Amino acid sequence: MLYSVDVSIRIKDIGWLILFGASTLLAQTVATTAGSLPATPPPSISAGIYPLDQVHRGQHGVAYTVFEGVLPEPMGVQILGLLHNALGPGQDMILVRLEGTKPEYTGVVAGMSGSPVYIDGKLLGAISYRIGAFSKEPIAGITPIGQMLEVARESTDLIAANSNPPSFRPAASAKDAASFLNAHQDTVETSAIRPMDLPLVFNGFNPEALDLWKEHTQALGLSAVAGIGGSSSGEKQPEPIVPGSAVSALLMRGDLEIAATCTVTYVDPKQLLACGHPITQFGPVSMPMTKAQVVATLPSPLNAFKIVNTTETVGSFTEDRESATRGAFGLQAKMIPVTVNITGERSPRALHIEVVDQPQITPSAVMVAVFQALMQRNTFTAETSYRVRSTVNVSGFPAVHFGGLAAPSEMAPANLLAALMVGERFSRLYDNAARQTPISSVEIEVEAIPKHLAAQLESAQSTAPIVHPGETITIEATIRPWRGEVRNVRIPVTLPNVLGEGQVRLLVSDGRTLDRITQTSHFGSQNLDVAETIEQMNNLHENDRLYITLLQPSPQAVLDGRTLATVPMSMANVLEPLRQNQKLTLNGESAVPMASVAINSLLSGQQVLTLRVE
Repeated sequence: MLYSVDVSIRIKDIGWLILFGASTLLAQTVATTAGSLPATPPPSISAGIYPLDQVHRGQHGVAYTVFEGVLPEPMGVQILGLLHNALGPGQDMILVRLEGTKPEYTGVVAGMSGSPVYIDGKLLGAISYRIGAFSKEPIAGITPIGQMLEVARESTDLIAANSNPPSFRPAASAKDAASFLNAHQDTVETSAIRPMDLPLVFNGFNPEALDLWKEHTQALGLSAVAGIGGSSSGEKQPEPIVPGSAVSALLMRGDLEIAATCTVTYVDPKQLLACGHPITQFGPVSMPMTKAQVVATLPSPLNAFKIVNTTETVGSFTEDRESATRGAFGLQAKMIPVTVNITGERSPRALHIEVVDQPQITPSAVMVAVFQALMQRNTFTAETSYRVRSTVNVSGFPAVHFGGLAAPSEMAPANLLAALMVGERFSRLYDNAARQTPISSVEIEVEAIPKHLAAQLESAQSTAPIVHPGETITIEATIRPWRGEVRNVRIPVTLPNVLGEGQVRLLVSDGRTLDRITQTSHFGSQNLDVAETIEQMNNLHENDRLYITLLQPSPQAVLDGRTLATVPMSMANVLEPLRQNQKLTLNGESAVPMASVAINSLLSGQQVLTLRVE
């Protein structure tokens, strides 16, 4: 074959040298062979698959990966043994030592996972696992290609070339590998067999935004790294993707980027297989697949990694499984456009990104993007407040509107609180189990206000303790702004024409307190369908207004996301079956809105006034 590397000839030559006692020359040959392999493209898959049952200790092969630039470079591979069921029942792993000047210097490198390994020009599998954290030798594990091909689809070229799949009954035992591990207890921990690190590279993010991501995505098990790489999405990369090329999966792209990079193991005209282990193990995914350039490979005893620039998009990753990640060429990934417009500054600006549509990622990605957008400004100060207005467009449903005012507090700065507010509200909608239609776009408008806009409701009273039906009374509220003069607010309130004699209560409160009274107790739970969730979110009260609410001793119902006050008892009895089916919430007291007034500060506090009706 034109591009194959005849490793078998070298092995035979080495064996011939052994027979003639040339041990010194042998050592020199093994040390230099891997470092001087010709920089030719790796063999085609049409050369076939190397049978796993023929793998044994002492064999030599060649692997390909990119250390710098875009062209894969060869490195030697020495087979140490086969570890049965190392990755699970029936999932074997091949233990190898990497040979050559570069791998012996860098060690096992994050981003190397997926590097194809060949014996006699036939594909054996992908370098994908590392042993321990401070190993003194570049010891790695190979995922057999047969296990990876279980993830492939429409691999007609491969099937035609390999009509007889290799057997998975290994002839060699794991005794050799076990003896090697026992002899290297100071450098290898068998319990520390884990996938090679596949760090998520955050381009354009500050460390604080990275910390926020880590806090909310611990279950992903991915190592987040800030700024070790870059994005050249508009740049074309003429070199084709071949086994050994670097390839990236994008979780976010645009003005900000989150990318995970590994190495291609197998390529055919329709698809590729990469990594040799999962990125997220979400199963079916839709993530943009891009070519990548390795700017440099950084050696480190703890965590060597490749510094990467992502380039042109060539398709979409569609499967993220235990043994491989599959990408399809020419397929467009499903992404959610997100726009963050920031005003109220000398230089208004906009942030345009796209995030993957994946439940475990999307809400956190939106939240972290908002946080980064509000932090990456020269005008940012600790006392800045933010007025947020968000619109989420869901196909087939009315637009969802939510937002509010975020002000600094003793617990967190306002930009973090604004991001958490957007993330929490967005998650209520996105995580709804009944939602089957896609979210078409997210638009977030943020007004930056260079003031600390927070206030506390200190007291409230009525000008008339004895009232009559239909009468207009005045409620006086005392508001204390943060480090400001106390304000007295007077709100006229007209009572209903029908009020029974006796006591009646007025609630003077902020918007959050009123939401707890008027919204159903299982707000945001999976019991609500999408329309109900949207209805409730669109009816949330503003957090910078003061509300006057009449609390009447009559039933209140929450049905289909709508609050129905003063429901007649006859109707309440008719609705009782819906309550048993958790479609309806009934309260013994109704909250009737009476009046509200803008405070223009993040308001907190509540007071209940008791009046006598005559």
